[in-house]
Amino acid sequence: MIVNRNLKHLRLKHELTQKQFAEKLGLKQSVIGAYEEERATPPLNVLLDVSNLFKVSMDVLTRKDLGKLPEREWKATTVAKEVLAITVDASGKENVELVSQKASAGYLAGYQDPEFIAELPKINLPVLPKNRTYRAFEIQGDSMLPVQPGSILFGEYIENLDGIKNGKPYVLVTRQEGIVFKRVFRFSDDAGKLLVVSDNRQYEPYSIASSDILEIWSVRAFYSTKLPEADMPSPLTDQLALHVLQLQEQLKGNKIR
Repeated sequence: MIVNRNLKHLRLKHELTQKQFAEKLGLKQSVIGAYEEERATPPLNVLLDVSNLFKVSMDVLTRKDLGKLPEREWKATTVAKEVLAITVDASGKENVELVSQKASAGYLAGYQDPEFIAELPKINLPVLPKNRTYRAFEIQGDSMLPVQPGSILFGEYIENLDGIKNGKPYVLVTRQEGIVFKRVFRFSDDAGKLLVVSDNRQYEPYSIASSDILEIWSVRAFYSTKLPEADMPSPLTDQLALHVLQLQEQLKGNKIR
């Protein structure tokens, strides 16, 4: 696995023996040997320690080959300048944790706490592209209609502000506003602010300071048990419905003959 190879690459780059590397991480030398020989997968707490110790982005550590990546790209600048807390299943695959409306307040305090993240419910959406980090959020309010309140949004983690594409929907985790679901625009003349816009035009756009943002998740899919309300029939749709009924009657007549 790539993460196992990256651990060995970091150890050799810093000219550490397996024993020295193990001591820095509070592990046994045999455990490091098992990781390097790919007989075991490093758990989340070990990956977090490696990320902090060697100043390597968690995203890079678990997905990129450090041996082929320039060192200047090892440490991507995250939105909150912190390491993202994630969980993995028994096979080492990242889980998709669900932040419900009930858990949203606690998430602001526990979003960096591996134990808090580990306690969140896990859900799965097989159609999502693989090898990316996702989190699910249950939204509140009607500011993004026709996406209904109570819908579950599946967001892909965006590690820095450069990943934002103007006008695309994002879940923003912020210090002041909490968790918000909006379309986001970057100010061309002010890198310190983002403009957030609701699809429901009853809500006014407003700006958020970049320094206030803890996490950014690009919305890739959503699930809802509520269907959008249908528009009232128009004369044109009435005519179309009548035409369809007439065609059905003609087809029935042809079958009888």
